[in-house]
Amino acid sequence: MRGFLDSLYRLGGYLSALQLVLIMAMVVLQVLGRILDKLLLAVGLNALGLQVPGLAELAGFLLLGATFTGLAYTFSVGGHIRVDLVHRALPDGVRRGLDLGVTAVALAITGYALWYCGRLAYDSYDFGDVSIGMVPVPLWIPQTVMVVGLAWLAVALADALAGLVSGRIRHLKDESPQE
Repeated sequence: MRGFLDSLYRLGGYLSALQLVLIMAMVVLQVLGRILDKLLLAVGLNALGLQVPGLAELAGFLLLGATFTGLAYTFSVGGHIRVDLVHRALPDGVRRGLDLGVTAVALAITGYALWYCGRLAYDSYDFGDVSIGMVPVPLWIPQTVMVVGLAWLAVALADALAGLVSGRIRHLKDESPQE
């Protein structure tokens, strides 16, 4: 099960990276198209008009996807910002209790967000909502990616909570098995 969960988290990280690469590729193509058009105009030829329609909107949707699909992976490798100045100064038992409480609250908040984002995606699908940009994208598509990312994060938080309760994880910052 541990290998499956770690693979699931890595998959989210890879999907997040892929979406960032797609954003970069679209921007690079847009810039190269503009440069080519300017060069063609400079030598007296007609511009080709190479543009990615709705680039900003599509990049925004991909950025949303990259953010949410990467949440579980980032959490699983300890990459989220954590202020642990006080945490490190606390006695071990208090740290453990704090980790349990914070993880449980994070799981509850994530579950709440997951429920309402799921309802939003369903309503967008049900009403046929589309984006208002140049490319009418059905809004349930990026919203569903957001729901999947939140579900991944909920699994990662439940995994961490189970690890803290069982003693497999001593502290959130230290996810190595207890010796």
